[in-house]
Parts: sequence; structure tokens; C-alpha cells
Amino acid sequence: MHKYGDVIVPIGPQHPALKEPESFLITLRGEKITASSVRLGYNHRGIEKACEERTYTQGVYLIERVCGICSHSHSTAFVQAVEEIAGVEIPARAKYIRTLIAELERIHSHLLWLGVAGHEIGFDTLLMYTWRDREVVMDLLAKLTGNRVNYGINTIGGVRRDVSVKQKEEVLKAIDTLEKQTKYYIDLATKETTLLKRLQGVGVLSHEDAISLGAVGPTGRASGIARDTRKDDPYAAYGELDFKVISVDNCDVYGRTLVRLGELIESFSLVRQVIAKIPDGPITVRVPRKIPAGEVLSRYEAPRGEDVHYVRSNGTEKPDRVKVRAPTLANVQSVSKMLEDRYLADMPIVIAAIDPCFSCTDRLIALRDTQTKKSNTVIWETIRLKGIEWYKQQGVDFTALNKKLSKKLHL
Repeated sequence: MHKYGDVIVPIGPQHPALKEPESFLITLRGEKITASSVRLGYNHRGIEKACEERTYTQGVYLIERVCGICSHSHSTAFVQAVEEIAGVEIPARAKYIRTLIAELERIHSHLLWLGVAGHEIGFDTLLMYTWRDREVVMDLLAKLTGNRVNYGINTIGGVRRDVSVKQKEEVLKAIDTLEKQTKYYIDLATKETTLLKRLQGVGVLSHEDAISLGAVGPTGRASGIARDTRKDDPYAAYGELDFKVISVDNCDVYGRTLVRLGELIESFSLVRQVIAKIPDGPITVRVPRKIPAGEVLSRYEAPRGEDVHYVRSNGTEKPDRVKVRAPTLANVQSVSKMLEDRYLADMPIVIAAIDPCFSCTDRLIALRDTQTKKSNTVIWETIRLKGIEWYKQQGVDFTALNKKLSKKLHL
């Protein structure tokens, strides 16, 4: 309990409602949220550092595993950076194939999000319907790439697999089915009274706050920020395709729902354009194992928002530095603002509305020496010993038990 009757409720890092380990501290006065904070750092996997110990080719497959839902997003951002440093222009057909997989991944991601959002507000029928439709996309991705998740379609210099005439027909047939279902979801979202009451006015993020907090993707576009890397800084085949940037000024969870539904319709159109315009020719070019020295910042519009990869080369087979800024890292700081003066019951859908992926967001926390003011690299053993010492101060000391067990095992 705090002054004025405020109560701090810890949610996570391990919690049945959260699929990934993250910590939220919610300060409540009654049922109203008066303050909130998000703490990262529970799921750090060291992928950036691991890339620096592997070749560029090995790094492609490691980078794909930054996120399962956005695996193509991360691998494309990475290979684009390497190709630019190497001065390589990939074939036009490869650009179109990358774009095709990118939009199918966006469809997959948005359908998944719609189901999760329905689940968070108790609309489990919507979850069942959208995840049924999501299977159509995943099966399609498996036919095109060989994998339902972590597609492995990208390689430095192009793509690994071509698209046949039969596969084109299957894609178009699946898109027709998904578009029909999506139009039903749009009708549902705009007319169902219960859904409107549950989402409108919840998780408000004004246009000004969205800009100052750096919101990206559907989170920013739902607050009237009409920014999309595919349009602002075209890559792959997007510069040759026609599509609209979907943005609304609802500034709430309902607006984020409308943006994603609108983007689904645009993605269907983009897929059809890719199938119609894809040129003939090779799907890859040769790239030297050793990449010339240089550095590049690569941008990519992932389903959740702008994905940024920084790659620095030192002229060897391995990168000198790899830095990933996933869209969730840009959007997570808006969550506290969205939760202001809302009810505790709104928290699940407000957090879900940014479509968070904490596994691709987490970073290692650096400890700063309070005397020297310097940050030092902290190895696992140091962290382990600090943990043991901290718990000793709390009265939890295993020294006696360790001696007892050692003596018993020795006997």
C-alpha cells in the first residue's frame, strides 16, 4: 500500500496471461491505473553478439529466429544491408518473390493479432475464426518456402526458391478466400455494438504523443501518422506497386483494429499485383564471402512497424557489428501513456494492441559503476555471484546446506 490508498500490482515476469516473460508494475487506486512501468530484460538471447561470431550466411538463419511471426522481416532487413555494403543488385524476380512472402507474412501476422485481440476481450469466437483463416496463409507459405515458420526464403544475393505457375494459381485462390473472410471481419468490427463499446476510447494515444514517443506501424498510423517504410523508402518491389498507407485518427485500440483490417485488404491487392507483374529471370546472384568494409542502416516495414537493422563490415567473412531495433522496442514506451487513467481490466487489450513481441525486443541490462561512472561488460558468473550475495542479504543463504550435501555425497 502507498499513500492515498494506492496499490502496486506486479504482473509478470512469469504470468499465465503473458506468453513471454515481461514485467509490468501497475499502480492502482481502486480499479483505476494511476501509473505503470514496463521492464525488459527477461528474455535476452544475445543474437546480435552471436551474429558477430558467425559468417554473413550463417547470420541470415540466426537473424530469422529473432521473431517467428516476423522472421522474413528480420532476414530481409539483414540481407538488404549486407547486399548494399557489397554493392550487389539482386535480380528483379527475387525482389518480387521477397515482396510476395512479405505480404503473406503481413496477412498471417494481422490475422493472428485479430484473434489475440478477440481473446483478450473475451471474444473467443473471433479467435477461432481468424486462426482458422491464418492456417490458409501458413499452408501457403509452407508450399512456397518449405516452412510454415522461419521460411528460409532469403539468401544474400536473392532468394532460395522460385515460384511456379501452379503456385501462383494457389496463391490467388487462397487470397480470394481470405479477402472474403476479411470483409466479414471489417463488417463485424464496424457494426458489432459490443465490440465497439469495448475498444473505442481504450488505450488512447494522441497524435502528438505518438510522435513524441516514436510510435511506429499500426500503432502510429492509428494516431494519424501516415508513415510506412514501403512507401517512404521503397525496397524490394514496392516502388513498382500501387497501394495506400492506411491511417486513421481514432487514436485508440479501435483505430489500431481498423488499420490492421485495412492493411489486410491492401496486402491482398499487393499479392495480386506481384503475381501479375513478376518478371522472368534468375532469382539470385553471386556475392563474395568477404564483404567489403562499410556500414548500412536497413529499414523494413514489418507487420508491427518499422524494423531497423544496422550492419557494419570490417572486410572479413563475419560482421563487425549487428544491431536490431524491432518495432516493439519503439512502441513499448507508448504503453504507459495508453494505460493512463484506464481500468485494470483494460490492460490486456491495451498491451496486445501494439502487437508486442518481447523476445525480439529484449536487451541485456548494463551495470554502471556508481564511482567510476563507467559501464563494464558483465559476464554470467558475475551476475550469478551478485544474485547469491543479494539473497544472502535477504536471509537466504545456502552455504550450510551446500556443506551438508557435500559431506553426505563424500561419505
